[in-house]
Amino acid sequence: MANPTGSTVIGESILINGSLNGDEDLTVRGRVEGTLTLTKTLVVEPTGIVKAEVQVKNCIIAGVVVGNVTASESVEITKEGRMVGDLNAPRVIIVDGASFRGRVDMGEVDLAGERPRPSVSRPAPRPSLPARAAQGRGKAEAKGRAEKAPPRLPAPPAAVGMGAVKKKVVVRRK
Repeated sequence: MANPTGSTVIGESILINGSLNGDEDLTVRGRVEGTLTLTKTLVVEPTGIVKAEVQVKNCIIAGVVVGNVTASESVEITKEGRMVGDLNAPRVIIVDGASFRGRVDMGEVDLAGERPRPSVSRPAPRPSLPARAAQGRGKAEAKGRAEKAPPRLPAPPAAVGMGAVKKKVVVRRK
């Protein structure tokens, strides 16, 4: 069934079981089970139920999806939407009120364009004694100087069981 916008609609009374492939938008108001592969957008309306492995360009979930969704562009779960499964897309939107249980994978993070931030809490590491000797200091000077160890922080106090502490308390009345 095609609507004026050019997408195919699966009506509320329709159940499709198997493999569904297509090159156009698909709106699900009924039920789809199996595998669903589209080169365009999948819209699961509030009455729609999809129990399938889904591979699409975009996915908008306002109904129920049980299964993993892989999208090449984006996945959006609206406040009416419920999903159980893993999401894999570069852009994921989960609106306040939506129900989701699963994992989200938004792909690899490219850190090549980012500069490393200097650490504020720790000083830059010092080169070891042989490395400093190789940086232009003489071997005799390197042998005569000992590497200064960084100061150690005190160890946290050990946990004490309740029965291990005995304290005598004396109460005197006047």
